[in-house]
Amino acid sequence: MTTPRKTRVAIVFGGRSTEHAISCVSAGSILRALDPGQYEVVPVGITRDGAWVLAGADPATLAISDRKLPEITTASGNAVVLAADPTATELIVRDPAAGVSSLAGVDVVFPVLHGAYGEDGTIQGMLEMAGIPYVGANVFASAAAMDKEFTKKLAAVEGIPVGPYAVLRAGSELSEADKERLGLPVFVKPSRAGSSHGITKVSDWADLDAAIATARRIDPKVLVEAAIAGREIECGVLEGEAGGAPEASLLAEIHVDSHDWYDFEAKYLDGGRYDIPADLPGPVAARVQEYARRTFTALDCAGLARVDFFVTADHQIYLNEINTMPGMTPTSMFPLMWAATGLEYPKVVDRLIRTALRRGTGLH
Repeated sequence: MTTPRKTRVAIVFGGRSTEHAISCVSAGSILRALDPGQYEVVPVGITRDGAWVLAGADPATLAISDRKLPEITTASGNAVVLAADPTATELIVRDPAAGVSSLAGVDVVFPVLHGAYGEDGTIQGMLEMAGIPYVGANVFASAAAMDKEFTKKLAAVEGIPVGPYAVLRAGSELSEADKERLGLPVFVKPSRAGSSHGITKVSDWADLDAAIATARRIDPKVLVEAAIAGREIECGVLEGEAGGAPEASLLAEIHVDSHDWYDFEAKYLDGGRYDIPADLPGPVAARVQEYARRTFTALDCAGLARVDFFVTADHQIYLNEINTMPGMTPTSMFPLMWAATGLEYPKVVDRLIRTALRRGTGLH
């Protein structure tokens, strides 16, 4: 009796963005979740400089330990290349001792990359050219969701509320009219970044220039957003089974406690407090879930997303942002929300891979 061939999954993680470490932690969680009887895993790490290496498959090396963040370096494994060629889906390995060799073809890629050069449509474009199915949003949706300016514009067209903001392109400054319109405090952030990197809360206009400079170290295009006094509510979205309507998870509410806002330390190092499900009136929770599904559809997303909102004391709802490859760490809200909804982490990962294989590449 012939043993069925396992699905070969390349887990691609690390990367060149400021979210390198969190990508590594997410990949470690996915490695733990994959059924070894069903999947053959090829872990591919990308260094901060952009080198691809055939990394080890031990999830323990990809965890945060004593507040020390994991990192992929060229010492993590042999160099590996994936050609953007639909007739050759093999991974080419460069071993200094044994020379060049190839692995069997990859069936699907799980690009667990957060931020630039991964979540922004770049690797998705390469995989489209290579003809290899991949988990998550396509080129356009990835790029549009990564850029907070265009996320807001597309959402607003669909009638999804967004808060007041201003866009500062390279070389531009915030006008006095925008200062009056936005008021204080404001949040200054890179337009195309995540995990709260480069974000500053500004309560005095005298601090604005320094905040803009901080954001521009990551992205020359900066958003200045009016602070919305409200609760931070998140919702997980999965592409519907067999191409059906997107599905929304139970909601989570984030409590920042000792932090002034939900910054990197609160998210990943200090174990921030949260409630799942969020304590909201039923109709308000249902409206947040509706907005989450509509945002997913408005940006033409696929696979998965986490959609973040603010809910004010009088139950007004404002979109904050959407993440097309949300954190998948043990403390990340996306898997926690789905677990509370009834879909445990391994089932989420399995569903995402099956969805990607069914969808394939090309236009849909």
